[in-house]
Amino acid sequence: MLDVRRLRLLRELSIRGTLAEVAEALQYSPSSVSQQLALLEKEVGVELLRKTGRRVQLTPQAEVLVAHTAQLLETMEQAEADLAASLTTVTGTVRIAVFQSAALALMPDTLTRMATTYPEVRIEMIQREPETALHETWARDFDLVIAEQYPGHAAPRYPELDRVKLTTDAIRLAVPASDGSTAIRSLADTAELPWVMEPRGAASRHWAEQACRSAGFEPDVRFETADLQAQARLIESGNAVALMPDLVWTGRGTTARLLELPGKPHRTIFTSVRRSSVQRPAILAARETLAAAAAAVAGDDAR
Repeated sequence: MLDVRRLRLLRELSIRGTLAEVAEALQYSPSSVSQQLALLEKEVGVELLRKTGRRVQLTPQAEVLVAHTAQLLETMEQAEADLAASLTTVTGTVRIAVFQSAALALMPDTLTRMATTYPEVRIEMIQREPETALHETWARDFDLVIAEQYPGHAAPRYPELDRVKLTTDAIRLAVPASDGSTAIRSLADTAELPWVMEPRGAASRHWAEQACRSAGFEPDVRFETADLQAQARLIESGNAVALMPDLVWTGRGTTARLLELPGKPHRTIFTSVRRSSVQRPAILAARETLAAAAAAVAGDDAR
């Protein structure tokens, strides 16, 4: 009978690409990973890996095993979820990946509610960019991801992950509240001003650049940072303008002027989990609590 742990190592190699990355992800040594995969080759009696320079490549026979391993892991996770659902107490650990503005606006209230209502559930949170976090949740590094989608910019899709809408927030033009800013009435009025945006590759950066180009200019991006709190400080201090989602201002307010954009665009915030674990009580509890926290924020914004 094939060893499930070794099969998982083979699948991890197909996902991560190198023995070193597999070892880091699973907290093994690279030599241990190599030894276990060599034993798996002996078990199946066919070549599974070929050296290509300093890397290894999976053979077609290895890809067959990887496909079956994915199904096997889904079945095992479903069995664990069903077993947990049969218990009367909600317990376990939920590993959550979340981007910064959601971490600041939603997670403190969510953690407080979880500690009160589900004290035997342990929540572990790590900040990740949404595109990376979706892949890592599919790869089983996390149990749940809070991700975002900008208008006309689809977030990556993985067949094994579901997608449940959590909330939306408006995207507005944020400009300093200085005397000169009163002349700014539209996006086109910022054509000669310095901008702050997230680094290239982020969905928000792509969307913001496209919005500026649609308004007839190329933005002068003088400042790059993935830290939206740093972006907010640059705007409020009079050094930059930016397109900012409303969730950034939750719990802190701002002195910046926030201007509506044509069409009143909104960002969608959603959660994803692997379909095989969607009924695990601890995950259901985390999603329920996140939804309550998001509703509370939306209620505050509506007042």
